[in-house]
Amino acid sequence: MLQRAVFPSTPLDLPRTLFGLRRGPHDPTCRFDGEGIWRASRFASGPASLRLVTHPDRVEATAWGDGAEAALEAVPALIGMDDNLDGFEPNVHPLVARLWRDHSGLRIPRAGAITEVLVATVLEQRVTTFEARRSQSQLVSRWGEPAPGPGDLMVPPDPEILAGVAYYDLHVLGVEKKRADTLRRVAANARRLDALALLPPAAAHLRLLQMPGIGAWTAAEVALISLGDPDAVPVGDAHLPSDVTYALGGEAIDDDDAMLEILEPFSGHRGRVIRLLGAGGIHAPRHGPRYSPRDIRDA
Repeated sequence: MLQRAVFPSTPLDLPRTLFGLRRGPHDPTCRFDGEGIWRASRFASGPASLRLVTHPDRVEATAWGDGAEAALEAVPALIGMDDNLDGFEPNVHPLVARLWRDHSGLRIPRAGAITEVLVATVLEQRVTTFEARRSQSQLVSRWGEPAPGPGDLMVPPDPEILAGVAYYDLHVLGVEKKRADTLRRVAANARRLDALALLPPAAAHLRLLQMPGIGAWTAAEVALISLGDPDAVPVGDAHLPSDVTYALGGEAIDDDDAMLEILEPFSGHRGRVIRLLGAGGIHAPRHGPRYSPRDIRDA
């Protein structure tokens, strides 16, 4: 067990900052509880469990496993201490200004773990949230391993193992061939993909788009979690254009171009505005099924 404390220079809302890391309340790799956040991940030095607890002046981190030292080194970037607010002008829109006052501790994390985040995000392509989370839980339970330490978590599967999984075994988990092929391709290129974390966010984002099966929605979701890109916009989401245009323009328009146009005044921080709208629970009125297929542009 290793420990360290980090001291953010600005207010920090840790659960909202790390919201995207957890795939639902039953995610076997990540858990939020009343006292803090648990996360299991893989590093070059091995698997690790990480426990984060927020105090008024600091975040205390405790890690277990062969990857514990690497996990602790990554904590400042993980909790958004590298997030750069330069150029962000929330007062451009009164709603954004209010949300920023209410949620000024929300940061864009730079979590790394690109392969792990990509696998979970690919599972969300073109299916309901329920289906994606069920597949992710089953995938981790079958090919992952118990995480070190007392957190009772599971470490995501070793990419070498996942790359060799037969299509039939993924099909049983509800993953059709196109997503299965993308998952195995991501796993087979894990080392190259994880190295993208060393690049500037915009450059890494472009590299993600060069991989077959990774479209604009998937790349943006990964960029907002793994790369610390505050400008990433998940184009192709089933509900996001309506939510954004309704919030910022008063009329729900289900069109990506309309969403991008209304976000233009926040260029450089469009993903941050989207996260703030989510933190505020602001959505357009729903007239269709509660769960709709996502990521249609990555088809």
